[in-house]
Amino acid sequence: MGEACAYCDVVFNLPLPGALTYRVEAAHSHCAVGSRVVAPVGRRSLTGFVVAVHDTAPAKLASVKAISRLVDKEPLFDVEYISLAQWISEMYLCSLGEALATMAPTGRSERELPRIGGDDETLSPVPVTLSQAQHRAVRRLVGSGQQMFYLYGKTGSGKTEVFLHVAERVIAGGCGVIYLVPEITLTHQLVDSIRVRFGEQIAVLHSGLTPSQRLTEWRRIRAGEANLVVGARSAVFAPVRKLGLVVLDEEHEGSYKSGSTPRYHARQVAMKRCAAAGARLVMGSATPSVEAWHLMRVGRFERLVLTERLSGGAAPQVETVDLSGTAGGLSRELIEEIRATHRAGRQSILFLNRRGFSYFFHCRSCGFEMHCTRCAVSLTYHKHRDAMVCHYCGYSTRPVQVCPECGSLDVGYSGFGTQKLEEDLAREFPELRISRLDTDAVRKKGVLSETLRAFRNGETDMLLGTQMVAKGLNFPGVRLVGIVMADTGLQLPDFRLAERTFALIVQVAGRAGRFAPDGRVVVQTFRPHHDAIRDAARGEVESFYARELEIRKELGFPPFSRLIRVVVRGKNLGRVRAVADRLGAALREQAGTQTSAPLEVLGPAECPIGMIASRHRVHVLVRSTVFAELHAAMSSALRSIKLPHGVYLEPDVDPVQLM
Repeated sequence: MGEACAYCDVVFNLPLPGALTYRVEAAHSHCAVGSRVVAPVGRRSLTGFVVAVHDTAPAKLASVKAISRLVDKEPLFDVEYISLAQWISEMYLCSLGEALATMAPTGRSERELPRIGGDDETLSPVPVTLSQAQHRAVRRLVGSGQQMFYLYGKTGSGKTEVFLHVAERVIAGGCGVIYLVPEITLTHQLVDSIRVRFGEQIAVLHSGLTPSQRLTEWRRIRAGEANLVVGARSAVFAPVRKLGLVVLDEEHEGSYKSGSTPRYHARQVAMKRCAAAGARLVMGSATPSVEAWHLMRVGRFERLVLTERLSGGAAPQVETVDLSGTAGGLSRELIEEIRATHRAGRQSILFLNRRGFSYFFHCRSCGFEMHCTRCAVSLTYHKHRDAMVCHYCGYSTRPVQVCPECGSLDVGYSGFGTQKLEEDLAREFPELRISRLDTDAVRKKGVLSETLRAFRNGETDMLLGTQMVAKGLNFPGVRLVGIVMADTGLQLPDFRLAERTFALIVQVAGRAGRFAPDGRVVVQTFRPHHDAIRDAARGEVESFYARELEIRKELGFPPFSRLIRVVVRGKNLGRVRAVADRLGAALREQAGTQTSAPLEVLGPAECPIGMIASRHRVHVLVRSTVFAELHAAMSSALRSIKLPHGVYLEPDVDPVQLM
């Protein structure tokens, strides 16, 4: 509880430059820093965060409004946490209130947390025996004075067990641990094994919790009742007492970067928190990001390597198949491997990074394509709903039989998604029990966990899906992995697409043969000679990173520069372009004052996806080799822009995608 105070400074989830001061009535005199209050802002009443308390009235204000009520009996956070929020605010070019709204829970009351997962009877609370390489990694991680490490090893090489052994040592020493994973809903096995081993010491934070359940976990962590926090991106903000270790599993995953304000990256926040607390940061992946690979090469991260699969498996045999001339998504080679796998009593996983039945409608007479009326993207046909759906804004409409442009009846659908592939598989293999995992299939609560349970227990023969089958799956019965179309994203205008394609193939292929030496992977593609696809299929990791770094250096892209992107969006295209032009001019003016390194301004230009949800989108990119000057120039330029009604700015520091 805080001491009695007369005034408090409050920040809100609004793009305001500073805090607002309010009077604290006697009934709320225990208002303290870190508490939430409801207070009037203009004509609205909003929930905000108290960031300071004081006894004297602001000199420049004639009258001060009073807070309406106090939300929390005890503060959610302390002054140290506000310091982290201020860093988030400055680093990612947002307000302090927007930073705290992202970091802190929003529940009003605490609720019992449902237990995640099951199948505890299949897991041992006793840690497994480590290999020599794992032992060496644990000793180095525990005994070194170094703060930042990277555990690099092929899929199935035992990185998770190393993470957990180090976590046990850290907790035994009286410190807390944050264990970050890309998507908590896809890591049931990990959460269960951690819960069995650590018991009530564990707290789980993820997007599937209600705000009140999240608040319950938050209170437990802050009270010291849980000293191991497992969660997705936002768990990096957990108020762990005496932080000693942060684990960033599958570091390469794009989901660690927030897609809304503030657009923080969990890796950067983890580095900041570990530096402030004197804690260790341990990252790991079989496919490190290009930036992380570079930082290992120059010695910023100490690299530890695991080389062997530990469950009796071996690197799978990989076959690349050219899809040119193949009708549909099933090549002869993939069909034969599926049959061989089924005859052997084993299971298959097929990956296609495109949901829906077919991915665009077109007229064969005039070339008309059916686009979303609110976004600059093609609509996807979903057969089970008999609807054309936009995967960006959710807009849907009935499919048409006549071209609305020229009146032709010669219309149809092109491409294929997971729904179409599921139909083709059922027709080709009527004897197989097939389950589909994508966003459409798992909308109903419990479907995801039930589908994975059935596959784990051998009740289904094949798992077909999108990104959901690419990570977090570790099943003994899997012999075959088929990547139906490996080059779905290579045509998009983004300098990271080769990196993503390489990582995806390696990660998906890693689901095969984890427990037996007979794994098979079939990589289908229209571009078998593309460097990323060829290197991934051959397992030529060093070759891929060396080539990619050489290309990045030549083109001046990260890790050899830093980028800041600002998207200007709004319904009125003229206003959007005018603001983007003013921002570009302000940045070019700033560029003329730089001394340490040149500041390059790219744009304004229409975003590759020029409209989403009826909002036009224009972006400006700025890059430099000196981040401090780059950031200062962008901060100054943004402060100079006055926004007309209906136009918004979305700054993105170190963007991971440019769409």
